[in-house]
Amino acid sequence: MDTRALRVFLSVADTLNFSRSSELLHMSVSAVSRTVKRLEDEVGQPLLQRDNRSVSLTGAGREFREYARQVVAEWQQLRRKLGSDRQLAGEVSLYCSVTATYSVLAPILEAFRAAHPAVDIMMHTGDQADGISRILEGQDDVAVSGRPAQLPGRMEFLPLLESPLQFCMPAADCAVREQVLAREAAGEVDFKDIPFIVPERGVTKDMLDNWFQERGVRPRIYAQVAGHEAIVAMVSLGLGVGIAPQLVIEASGMASSVSPIPLTDGLPPLTIGLCSLGQRLASPLVRSLWDVAGQTYGAGV
Repeated sequence: MDTRALRVFLSVADTLNFSRSSELLHMSVSAVSRTVKRLEDEVGQPLLQRDNRSVSLTGAGREFREYARQVVAEWQQLRRKLGSDRQLAGEVSLYCSVTATYSVLAPILEAFRAAHPAVDIMMHTGDQADGISRILEGQDDVAVSGRPAQLPGRMEFLPLLESPLQFCMPAADCAVREQVLAREAAGEVDFKDIPFIVPERGVTKDMLDNWFQERGVRPRIYAQVAGHEAIVAMVSLGLGVGIAPQLVIEASGMASSVSPIPLTDGLPPLTIGLCSLGQRLASPLVRSLWDVAGQTYGAGV
């Protein structure tokens, strides 16, 4: 059983989306599907439950995922052990949101590939709010994340850039926009009775919760969603107001569909960077990616 096939399966098990995995792996959707089918034939039972709308792991798939992770990790260790002293070789597991792949990581990965062509990046994507927990649980070597107010003691954080956290409302005329503009005309936007779309977890949720608490505001929560991209989309549809990093708004393709809400005492900017366990940084592979990221962004902010 080759490790490349296992890495394909692990990508699909992580994204639960054949199309997204094909993009990340630079393979066709049919090639990804064939690879998974061959593994299922070899195992002797389905690893994934598929229908027209979703993909999920079967019980056998969940067990096989743990096996695949172990085999790939052991292969990486062997490659490092047998690799040339003059050239790093192996694999680094990296977690980030889809937006971060091109808004934050693109220049880092370009520089890293040039410096260490024998090192493979195994990228997993999802909600940026999960980055820190995935690092603490040992699922990935490095993650792109916002910096939390309290950094766990065994974790290291490399700041790369800052992005303003923007309160936004629908750009199109609708009831929500009229409510916000009426409050602005009265001199203050207090968000009382205005439907608010908030992150369901993560650094920005904590920042927003603290902001509301400090001002004694009890917002009317319309929805709690995963991912800033989803917040921007729901705001653009006129379902409520929300917050998102300016970086996400600009990269979402929906910047013209939302409008900023000017506030005199808004949220502080979000510091975005890499996080990793201190013990993982002892690996030359992980440290090399860390160092290239720092050099690419001028050693952070």
